[in-house]
Amino acid sequence: MDFKEHIIDKLTALTGLEREAVAKAVETPPDEKLGDLAFPCFPLARVLRKAPPLIAKELAEQLSSDELIDRVDAVGGYLNFFYNRAAFITDTIAAVRTAGDKWGRSDTGAGKTVLVEYSSPNIAKPFHIGHLFSTAVGNSLAKIYDFLGYNVLSLNHLGDWGTQFGKLISAYKRWGDSALIEKDPIRELLKIYVRFHEEAEKHPELEDEAREYFKKLEEGDEETTALWKYFRDQSLVEFKRVYDMLGVKFDSYNGEAFYSDKMDEVVDILRDKGLLVESEGAQVVDLSDLNIPPCIILKSDGATIYATRDIAAALYRYRTYNFYKNIYVVGLPQSLHFKQIFETMRRAGWDWSRNCVYVGFGLVKLPGKSMSTRHGDVVFLEDVLNESIEKTRDIIISNGSDVGDIDDVSKKIGIGAILYTFLKNSREKDIVFSWESMLDFDGESAPYCMYGYARGRSILRKAEGTDFSDADLSKAVSDEAYALVKLINGYGDAVKDAADKNEPFYVNRYVTGLVKAFNKFYNTNPIMRDDVEDEVKKARLAIVDATCGVIKSALALLGISVVESM
Repeated sequence: MDFKEHIIDKLTALTGLEREAVAKAVETPPDEKLGDLAFPCFPLARVLRKAPPLIAKELAEQLSSDELIDRVDAVGGYLNFFYNRAAFITDTIAAVRTAGDKWGRSDTGAGKTVLVEYSSPNIAKPFHIGHLFSTAVGNSLAKIYDFLGYNVLSLNHLGDWGTQFGKLISAYKRWGDSALIEKDPIRELLKIYVRFHEEAEKHPELEDEAREYFKKLEEGDEETTALWKYFRDQSLVEFKRVYDMLGVKFDSYNGEAFYSDKMDEVVDILRDKGLLVESEGAQVVDLSDLNIPPCIILKSDGATIYATRDIAAALYRYRTYNFYKNIYVVGLPQSLHFKQIFETMRRAGWDWSRNCVYVGFGLVKLPGKSMSTRHGDVVFLEDVLNESIEKTRDIIISNGSDVGDIDDVSKKIGIGAILYTFLKNSREKDIVFSWESMLDFDGESAPYCMYGYARGRSILRKAEGTDFSDADLSKAVSDEAYALVKLINGYGDAVKDAADKNEPFYVNRYVTGLVKAFNKFYNTNPIMRDDVEDEVKKARLAIVDATCGVIKSALALLGISVVESM
């Protein structure tokens, strides 16, 4: 039974208002002491020609308690509803146990396709710690939309085209060693790429050579194309190893190169619609009426630019997938770029462009480190992940914890700790990388949430053999139990909020709050103690079981795997 819907039905019948208006008006009080749901009577004042406090008092007298409502209080101009706690706990836990891992899911997105573009590292360049922001946010959003019933496709728009490949080909032909590259592709390719820039500062003619090589690549020259494919294939091997560590999978690795033969059509469409104008020799879409710079489509030498490729990619995706949403998880510095291409597509008459959504995120600040691949000062993501795993392993050993497979547990906690950190705040907020807060087992962190789950599973293992499937949940009523079950009941709403705002942070905040409430529950409501009555024990075990399921589900939406013991 939906308690909120039940109250809306009663209010609709009693007030004569449209049900939709009542549903829109009801709200959650800011203080739980004021009840579980509140209805402001101010909209009725004009109709009934009475003061809101008087209306609230009269309605409260007419709204009798029932099996779902414990009482109704009139406070000022509000009606405050208090749920029947025993009924609420019983109904919610029964629903969770029936739904299993489907609790909180919905069919909101049935029949709708959502594309999520994220990660998108550059071929032959390091997969650095900065890339994790896009990867963590995008992977979580893909999981959240899937949870809500959408058909989700994860896209990795690789940076696999552009003049940098002319530089890399030039560098490889001068200093490349295939044996070393195949042993450690990214680091070796980075090494010769950095050397190219060092040498080009002394010998500027190398830049001309690089441009010539990229021109050959664009023309389909066999040798340069083979080298480009070699760099791409070797890079993907490295990238996929890191993705496997993170548990991330993509449905498409179509990068910029995939759209290189689809850009002429875009240019023709924009020209035919009279959108292209000349500016300093370049062909651009003038956006001065919006006080933003023009969207460059063709450079002065006639070459396309990444804006052209992004527009070609969007057109291809619409034709191929007929998407409901096309989400781009890209850093905030690119916000202007997306304003330009979205507006250009709108002016081209593509109504579907309004379903293209830019999801920006902040910067990763790593004290004492920069991430300039041109000069080679870069923090490899794989190194950070491995370091987190090792630090976690050291903490487990120093704590003397019996965790079973320490390698598996260290990996899950270490990687989970990093993912949690990237998703714990609004995505537009910069991240200051800190091992201390990241691996804090007591503060707001992945280890803290994972420990809450592991603690619950430990209680259930101790209770093995106890059948609590038919537990009388009225025996578990307490302030702590009620607060916990209310959070469990709100799981689906938290996931919907995350999707509505494209903010995984809402799920992160939710699961952290859930674990806090769970800790308070089991610390104040003894479960396995000898002096606890059997029926009380069963009821509390049922709540523990349901809570563990929701913690596991919510962490999974963040890309974090649980561990059974810590």
